[in-house]
Amino acid sequence: MDVTLTAAHWVYLGGIIVILGTMLMRKNIVVPAVIGTFLTAFVFSDSLVTGLASIFNASLVAAQELFNIFLIISLVTAMLGAMRQMGADRLMVAPFRRIMRGGTSSFIVLAAVTYTISLFFWPTPAVPLIGAVLIPVAIRSGLPPITVGMAIAICGQGMALSSDYIIKVAPGLSAKSAGVDPDTVADRALVMSLIVGITALVIAYFSQRKHMRQPSPELLSDWESRAESDFGKPGRSAAPDGDSTSPGTASTASATDAKRIASSSPATAAAPGSIAAKEDASGTVLTQPVAVSSRQAIEETFTSFRAAKAFAILVPVAYLVFIVYLIIGKFTDLVPSLQGGDAAAMVGGIAAMILFAVAATNDKKSFLETTSEHLIDGLVFAFKAMGIVIPIAGFFFIGNGDFSGAILGYSDPSSGPTILFDLVNAAQSHLPQNAVVTSFVILLIGMIAGLEGSGFTGLPLTGSLAGALGPAVGMDPATLAAIGQMGNIWSGGGTLVAWSSLIAIAGFARVPVLDLARKCFVPVVSGLVLATALSVLIF
Repeated sequence: MDVTLTAAHWVYLGGIIVILGTMLMRKNIVVPAVIGTFLTAFVFSDSLVTGLASIFNASLVAAQELFNIFLIISLVTAMLGAMRQMGADRLMVAPFRRIMRGGTSSFIVLAAVTYTISLFFWPTPAVPLIGAVLIPVAIRSGLPPITVGMAIAICGQGMALSSDYIIKVAPGLSAKSAGVDPDTVADRALVMSLIVGITALVIAYFSQRKHMRQPSPELLSDWESRAESDFGKPGRSAAPDGDSTSPGTASTASATDAKRIASSSPATAAAPGSIAAKEDASGTVLTQPVAVSSRQAIEETFTSFRAAKAFAILVPVAYLVFIVYLIIGKFTDLVPSLQGGDAAAMVGGIAAMILFAVAATNDKKSFLETTSEHLIDGLVFAFKAMGIVIPIAGFFFIGNGDFSGAILGYSDPSSGPTILFDLVNAAQSHLPQNAVVTSFVILLIGMIAGLEGSGFTGLPLTGSLAGALGPAVGMDPATLAAIGQMGNIWSGGGTLVAWSSLIAIAGFARVPVLDLARKCFVPVVSGLVLATALSVLIF
């Protein structure tokens, strides 16, 4: 298809080059993205008013598209904050320590669980589930937060989503455009995704192994304290009656009382209320003098401890039941099937209800106020950590026909220009007639198309190119379609592009999303290059 490139296309292409160059220089890309949005809109519309308005409209459209991710992060963060106030967070992660005993075992468990859940239900519901239950365990086991994010991104948004072998939306889009059998594309995409994923995991593990530390409860405390400092205020330690107290304060009590209370359960967490308990690296509970001065105080401590233990059991069970529900809905007609956004909404709803229950149990007198405080903390954390992505996403959305109309102020938003895809289509006439070169060019086109941040909108483009170029270079179009699918989804699905669902992973791991994208770049691109080269030889 012949495409006429205008000045706006070249301005937009220049903006992409500047943004990529700025990222390689490890600098913040918000300013280049905003300026790129303004110049593209101004040149395209020849209107200064439209150019200035596009700065606001682009961020508004991006915020509307990404707010569901922000909200899930907020709700799960608020739930974990309430559990931390009660002391239930450490009790919850204790059973997983039998398996996740160090950085290596935690890395393997995170990778396996993320891949399994994401393969069946997509990464959208998988990330909040793992963020609520397994990430705290991995942090305590000595796995750095950035490594946690890399493992989840590679296995979920990358390896599972790029093959989409169970749900088969991606292979269907690629195959339809290429005019080939969807099952053939799915089979080859599965093999390629495993090659990319395993390669990326191996590189990520050995590059991060030197940063792994010995298991310690202090690692979890430091990780949680980082979030609290982001909120702008220190965390609180809950007393049985809901008042804020500092651990280890108040009048002293006998060592006998401390030992008797601490030995009532093998819990490794500090008991809520007046107990000042901690654990060493081996998980042994070390007791300190307890701030109890009466039988009533001891009974209140026992009550608070039992409540914390109950919620430590309830949260994993609740999400396990949800996973079972998803499985039943996937393979039977007994319950309605939930996928993608619906499943993620359920994760957020469960987190909200648990938040209310924990706050009501922990702070009976003023739980309405404390619930609101936790929600505010969650929202502040989500926007403080991830808000920077909104104007960046706005720039790439102006190149996407699904969003450019609304950004440019069209009365019919669906009639907006497809600037990014026009650039890619214009380049296809210059592709050389060589199987190896064509394979890598389609991979590159898929990665560029993935810059819009979803990973799926470029699949018709790479599929069409595969169908047109495959016979000319002597390659099966299904193989080329699968290669294009790898480029699209590994780039835009959430491993290389910071304004994609990678936001959610970075939010739950509590790391800067741009740093996570940079760390994933070398492992993922190395895997993509290897998988493409092997695909030319194998298929």
